[in-house]
Amino acid sequence: MKFLSIFDVIGPNMIGPSSSHTAGACSMALLARKMCPEPIKKVVFTLYGSFSKTYHGHGTDRALLGGVLGFDTDDARIRDAFEWAKKMGVEYEFVIDEETRTDHPNTADMDITGVNGNRLFVRGESIGGGKIKIVQINGIDVEFTGEYSTLIVRQIDKPGVVAHITQCLSRHEVNIAFMRLFREDKGATAFTIVESDEQIPEEILDEIHKNENVQDLMLVQM
Repeated sequence: MKFLSIFDVIGPNMIGPSSSHTAGACSMALLARKMCPEPIKKVVFTLYGSFSKTYHGHGTDRALLGGVLGFDTDDARIRDAFEWAKKMGVEYEFVIDEETRTDHPNTADMDITGVNGNRLFVRGESIGGGKIKIVQINGIDVEFTGEYSTLIVRQIDKPGVVAHITQCLSRHEVNIAFMRLFREDKGATAFTIVESDEQIPEEILDEIHKNENVQDLMLVQM
């Protein structure tokens, strides 16, 4: 039996009107921003399902943009996100896709371009009560919530890489809550995602990067 806490019933501190369409949207975009290795120059949002139908009336567009700008769910600046984007020099575009079927009705893609030209593609789902899941990074299916400190390792799917990551974590006494490998095919690009209920030391990144099959690292602290 699953028990609900009072926080699941009441929902998060937020700028309304909807925990799914505003707080969840803001949270997924804020998490995507934290994953980006440089300041954001432009983002293209693609909205699916119910997001595509009610995005303007429920403030989903402002919430997504506010998250990308670095605003948390209860930041009053979300109401004026369009004006803040202009002030901060962030370009944005909203694409409405009412044809593509997604696994969850509250789904958005964020195609992000950084100031140095780096690209990051993130797909997120707002699953209710302000909670979210990231379900795709750069075309590869993944799954994590952002509720824990999260280490994201992009690698070539070769033997020994995961063992190398776990050895580095062990040396720094990182307590692993969840650890999963997601790959597009054997020997191709893969993501190892490690979630911990404590801060993950930043110095661990240099150690993990010493493996020749590690391509990139992202660290999002809780």
